[in-house]
Amino acid sequence: MIYVFLADGFEIIEALAPVDMLQRAKLNVKTVGVTGKSVKSSGGIEVTADLELNDIKTDDLQMIILPGGMPGTLNLEANETVQQYIDYCVQNNLYIASICAAPSILAHKGLLKGKTATCFPSFADDLKEANYVAGGVRTDGKFITAAGAGVCIDFGLKCVEVLSDIQTAQSIKKAIQA
Repeated sequence: MIYVFLADGFEIIEALAPVDMLQRAKLNVKTVGVTGKSVKSSGGIEVTADLELNDIKTDDLQMIILPGGMPGTLNLEANETVQQYIDYCVQNNLYIASICAAPSILAHKGLLKGKTATCFPSFADDLKEANYVAGGVRTDGKFITAAGAGVCIDFGLKCVEVLSDIQTAQSIKKAIQA
């Protein structure tokens, strides 16, 4: 199972583009409303999440995805259950994918220390202990980080690649004309 955490103020494309790519790969992905089942994006678009925090389990967890956006990133970071899922993934060597401002959550926990990572440029100082590389999508171990909305498709395809294979990701990329 792949959980995409949505908190009020999330960046809609950074959350839903990866969901779309993962669904195309026939991977089991669910959105999780951190601030309730109905979650408002940073642009005011209301999304109904598949699940709420109390509905999720670790039984078959493969990855969590943390979209950026403001104040969505702050709301994710402030949530104790989201923090517990980050810790669970680290302890169990599971993937954590984060984009835009959200890699700062991982950096604040010291998880990106010495890792190659990226984020939205205005959060680069938060990644001072990482090997920060501007732009694109970066993978280091079980951490996938991405710079922002402009690389949402590539971010989603990287998630497909690590959970499935590169051929599946390339096939989806070709099918969507990316």
